[in-house]
Formats: sequence, structure tokens, C-alpha cells
Amino acid sequence: MSLHTRTKRLTVPQLVAMKGQQKIVSLTAYTSSIAKLIDPVVDFILVGDSTAMVGYGRASTLSMQLEEIIGHTRAVVDSTRLACVVADMPFGSYQESHEQAFRNCAQVLARTGCDAVKLEANKALASTVEFLVARGIPVMAHVGLMPQFVNVMGGFKAQGLTAETGAVIAEDARANLDAGAFSLLLEGVAEGVARQITLDSPMPTIGIGASPACDGQVLVTEDVLGLGGEHLPRFVKRYADVGAVISDACAQFADDVRHGRFPEARHCYGL
Repeated sequence: MSLHTRTKRLTVPQLVAMKGQQKIVSLTAYTSSIAKLIDPVVDFILVGDSTAMVGYGRASTLSMQLEEIIGHTRAVVDSTRLACVVADMPFGSYQESHEQAFRNCAQVLARTGCDAVKLEANKALASTVEFLVARGIPVMAHVGLMPQFVNVMGGFKAQGLTAETGAVIAEDARANLDAGAFSLLLEGVAEGVARQITLDSPMPTIGIGASPACDGQVLVTEDVLGLGGEHLPRFVKRYADVGAVISDACAQFADDVRHGRFPEARHCYGL
């Protein structure tokens, strides 16, 4: 489906149908201003729990709260009309039980109007995915490097670099597909492992630090724009240095104010 001819929001079935037809494009957003800008050029927007780090300056994604995700997702949905919107379920909002997962995921869909949710789901959580899908909640399953498992994994490290760990990721992927996930997000996965999962998967795979063979790619928008700090993961390509532009504009404003050059008469009322 061409973005140039699309006039309505992309649906989950339409996203699934893109596998093997055209590459899927995704970026993250958690504010209205960014969502509006990327809406015409992406297929789906991910309201990621990465918001905890890039939006709030926290050390990890673990502190992201359900109410925060709901607020940001609602802002993105209300500000867009073309892209499918997928909300990240925060740590602790779905792992306790099937019932807890359904209650919280249903709340996210009902209160935000988003199209689907994303869960970091290994093989053990595949039954939760199955429970949700059977009750009408579309699930994107996130495997490989799972930031919510950072304390178990010992940091943000690439996964699947050995035959044994690669096999575990492939098992996680297959279990989630069998459970009914409509797509897989593969993060920080060895290229060969991600490539094989993509070949084997009947559903789209979305890569972030995975493989060019994936059916689509997603990046954090702040990383793409140079707003995410100096340290970038290996898999990020910076397309602009918007941070430098913002810093320069703000410095010019500050200098004008301190030297009496702003505001001018044309910026004032009643003169």
C-alpha cells in the first residue's frame, strides 16, 4: 500500500499483508509534535517504553508506568490519521497473569484508540500472547534483546551470537507466532538468526539492530534526529543533527534577550 495514496489509518491486517510486498517503516513517537511529522512517512508508529529514557531521562525502561504510556499513546493517536499506532506495554503490566495482561491491554486500547500493543515476550510468555489474541487484542511480540529483561541479561547486549542462544531466540519467536502474534520485533539479534526467523515467519518481522532481511525496520526517532545524546547504539543511523539546530536557535534567543534585541516593537501589542 502506497503512502501517497493512503487516506485512512493503516490497519493491523493491512500491515500483515505487507510482508513480501514492500518494506515496513516505523519510528517511535510519544508527543503530538513528532507524531504529526512522521505520520505521513511511516507505516506504523511505536509508542515505546523507550520514552522512559529519551523522554524522561531515566536509566532504563523499567520505570515506565501504565498511565504514562496511556497518556503518550493518546497524544499520538489524536495527532495522526494515517499510521497504525502500536503501544508498548510497560514492565509489570502484563507478566503477573493472563487476567492482569488482558485488563491492562484492554485499558490501553480502549483509552487511547491505538491499534495494537507490543509485549516483550519470551517462550514463557507466549501463553499470555495467546490469551490476549483470543480476546481481540492484536499483539506484536518483541524477542531478542528485551530491555525489560535488562537485569537478567546483564545489560543492553546483542543476543543470539552463539548457536545455543540463537536457538533460544528462534524458539521464542516460533512460540509467539504459534500463539497468534501478528508480527515480531527483533531487537539486537545476530544477523543470521534474524534473517532465518524472517524467512521462517509467516508474519512480518521488524528489525532494530537485527537484519536487512527483516520485513521492516524501526528506530527511535530521537536517535535518528540527533536528539538522543552522543552515545548511539551500533544499529542507529543518524539522519540529521537537529539537536545542534535547537541549541543554536536557543543560544541566539538568549543572546537577543540579554542584549535587548528581543522583543522588538513588531512583537508587541498596542503600539
